Amino acid sequence: MTEIRIVKNKDDCHTIAQLANLIWHEHYTPIIGVDQVEYMLAKFQSPEAISTQIENGYMYYIISHNQNLAGYLSIKKKNTSLFLSKIYVSKDLRGLGIGKTALNFIEQEAINNRCQSITLTINRHNTHSIKAYEKLGFIKTGTVVQDIGQGYVMDDYTMERFL
Repeated sequence: MTEIRIVKNKDDCHTIAQLANLIWHEHYTPIIGVDQVEYMLAKFQSPEAISTQIENGYMYYIISHNQNLAGYLSIKKKNTSLFLSKIYVSKDLRGLGIGKTALNFIEQEAINNRCQSITLTINRHNTHSIKAYEKLGFIKTGTVVQDIGQGYVMDDYTMERFL
């Protein structure tokens, strides 16, 4: 059974940071290299960075499966769209329907917030995840290259799925 619960306190922020550390190293190191992964974790997924994002309107959720930590997600309403900032599932728990349950949850949140679409950004070299989003009805709507400091950039596609 998959459960999704909102992040409520600093302990939850630490849990997310620990999950991010495991998942990001496994998933992103082949795409962007270990140095950029370390930099981005410190900048965007430390407990303090997560707390600041929550203060700025991002909603973080912890995903559990059969009472085991499975991953996390983050969303924020932006105008008439729900921005899917992050969705990550631990490698050893993929293929159990957890991601699909999480996306159904996100879609329901979009509907509850009267959004017309769900948007996201995704690294242009993250081909496996791009294909998965396309199968779920997301379409590429553009590109964005964002300087994140220390010589690193996020080189992403923007994607959108209309509800």
